[in-house]
Amino acid sequence: MKVTVVGAGNVGATCADVLAYREIANEVVLVDIKEGFAEGKALDIWQKAPINLYDTRTVGVTNDYSKTAGSDVVVITSGLPRKPGMTRDDLISTNAGIVQSVTENIVKHSPDAIIIVVSNPLDVMTYAAHITSKLPRTRVMGMAGILDTARYRAFLAEALNVSPKDIQAVLMGGHGDTMVPLPRYTTVGGIPVTELIGEEELNAIVERTKNGGGELVKLMGTSAWYAPGSAAAQMVEAIVRDQRRVFPVCVKLEGEYGIDGVYLGVPVILGKNGIEKIIELQLNDDEKQLLETSRGHVKEVMEALDKINAAKA
Repeated sequence: MKVTVVGAGNVGATCADVLAYREIANEVVLVDIKEGFAEGKALDIWQKAPINLYDTRTVGVTNDYSKTAGSDVVVITSGLPRKPGMTRDDLISTNAGIVQSVTENIVKHSPDAIIIVVSNPLDVMTYAAHITSKLPRTRVMGMAGILDTARYRAFLAEALNVSPKDIQAVLMGGHGDTMVPLPRYTTVGGIPVTELIGEEELNAIVERTKNGGGELVKLMGTSAWYAPGSAAAQMVEAIVRDQRRVFPVCVKLEGEYGIDGVYLGVPVILGKNGIEKIIELQLNDDEKQLLETSRGHVKEVMEALDKINAAKA
């Protein structure tokens, strides 16, 4: 098995490191546009192999997609963070251009690959990669739900003073403050979370989860990388090992939940073919309304990309 990670920054390098350490693939290729950057990160990870006892070979290349040929899974982490004075449309335009270029190169050299998008704004970058690749929706997806549920579960574990291993949760919708955590589907060792924590405290945790990325930016001055990189690696593992894990994943909806043509996070079964099945939960009226709000927000950003692309044409 061969996995490529495009973008050797903090998130991409973390993802490659987890893939190597867990021996998820025989070879992991890191790609970056900065001369020597991916090569250095890959070499550092490889030199750790005798210490941490793994066999996965890590290889770094500068903008040479021929070395990625035949990849089974490709993770795209490329893109710029939003800078002071940058409008949302500036960020969308810049990162969409990067993601579209990367996707073209991936499909050229690895036409059978499954693509996982991590670049932000996540939902619209998944849209950009999907329309550029022309691959089935089951093979182009976005990583956000695993990260968001991990934050939610971590906060709950802290509040309840229990192991995060025992907390299971689902959330839906866009990546950001319109995400839809679902306390009704959250359990602790099989026990509904609502039996273990008060409504006010639970709502505070939900709000903290929605702003989880922003909290880290305020603390560090930059966005997270350990959890996002690990979350992307977990998706790769589910595909490479055909685990058929149930994860929330960003995918184009085609009628599910009464939504068509919008990219949103929903629970899916993830296996060797990518998205094996989209799971439709029976949402109550409040949850449906929250999902509709999230849909509207993502649709608005997708339309912003459409206008940018039309202007360039």
